[in-house]
Amino acid sequence: MIRALWTAATGMTAQQLNMDVISNNLANVNTAGFKKSRADFQDLLYQTSRTAGAESVEGNEVPTGIQVGLGARAAAVQKVFTVGDLMQTGNDLDVAIEGAGFFRVQLPGGEEAYTRAGAFKKDGTGRLVTSDGYPLLPQIIVPENTTRLAITEDGAVNVFLDGNNQPNQIGDLELAKFSNPAGLHAMGRSLFLETPASGPAVLGTPGLEGFGGLAQGFLEGSNVSVMEEMVSMIATQRAYEINSKAIRSADEMLQMVNNLA
Repeated sequence: MIRALWTAATGMTAQQLNMDVISNNLANVNTAGFKKSRADFQDLLYQTSRTAGAESVEGNEVPTGIQVGLGARAAAVQKVFTVGDLMQTGNDLDVAIEGAGFFRVQLPGGEEAYTRAGAFKKDGTGRLVTSDGYPLLPQIIVPENTTRLAITEDGAVNVFLDGNNQPNQIGDLELAKFSNPAGLHAMGRSLFLETPASGPAVLGTPGLEGFGGLAQGFLEGSNVSVMEEMVSMIATQRAYEINSKAIRSADEMLQMVNNLA
């Protein structure tokens, strides 16, 4: 009976983690470039009282054994990198990736980070930066007398200067991709860091060699489906509830045993 108590407790712990993941997904349903997470679980060790295939007292082979599981645990919480819906903003500095790839930004310490959120801004020097002021790589500096900025599908950045109707190219946007994007380390602020599990970043031109093209004036929305998360939340709540009932039932059985003493 004590084993049932601890086994059900692991189930409650697992469902609590699942609810935490779902809550974070729902909290970021309107976060541009956000990628939802999914919790994966696995069963724990088994206590074996009789091994399948063992020889019985009569000399026969036992077809099945006796194994009792000890619960569940979290195996992984992975990011799901499906593309979110594109939202039209009309802002020249908003850029969405239609397919695979990440924008590169430079952190204050010189380290590179990667993001799908293309809501860029201009800082005091005209550089394209993220909402937190991290500069885009390769660096793009927009001249002060720019009247309009145009970004092509393949990443060419053109500006129209005051009094000039001809575009001037001031740089190119590059994208990075990884062999295992689920292995990236999420550091918050819609940024990811490279890890040994993700593999090294492979740089390329948008729209070529498997990279997604760019869409100016659009933002990629979160890939969270509210309906799916609500269904998962209800299922998680019911699983948590039934595990708590298993603990209560085991406790009542122990109480019966104690009353016999």
